[in-house]
Amino acid sequence: MAQLLLFHHAQGLTPGVQAFADELRAAGHLVHTPDLFDGRTFATLQQGVDYAGEVGFDAVLDRGVRAAEGLAASVVYAGFSLGVMPAQKLAQTRPGAAGALLFESCVPVTEFAPGWPAGVPVQIHGMDADPYFAGEGDLEAARALVEVAAVSARAELFVYPGGRHLFADSSLASYDAEAAALLTRRVLDFLDELGAARST
Repeated sequence: MAQLLLFHHAQGLTPGVQAFADELRAAGHLVHTPDLFDGRTFATLQQGVDYAGEVGFDAVLDRGVRAAEGLAASVVYAGFSLGVMPAQKLAQTRPGAAGALLFESCVPVTEFAPGWPAGVPVQIHGMDADPYFAGEGDLEAARALVEVAAVSARAELFVYPGGRHLFADSSLASYDAEAAALLTRRVLDFLDELGAARST
């Protein structure tokens, strides 16, 4: 069993994010889903981004970091899009991270620390024509992060055909059932391998 801290995207803690967390729970994992928006959800990505801008992106990031307080050190940090920011920061700066799952976003590996922590596995997912993931530098950042992380741990980048952002959220029009199913299967394989490694 893995313990995960899963951060939602800019449209909030949607039913689709909760459903994804429930799939991981059904597989035997403990999943925490902090609400960084105090219960607010948004009909469009832009509305959510605007709200995050009003609150302050640094403030949202700080809320995410604080969500890890009180949890054991050995946590898998996961995030969708905007939620990648706290997930990646925690994976890089909170000692003892068990792994990182970054969905549809990635920031340069030097954003939060000089490099990627040794021995921390990572998996990154995104679409090859997503205007945010592929069009704003995240894909290049993901390739660079995986290259660095692979020196000491399992590091994988999965790129799916298509141009949808938030394709794994079943409650949104951007949902791609086939790609989301493949993402979920790969995530569960990643978590199973973490469990096997801890038991040896």
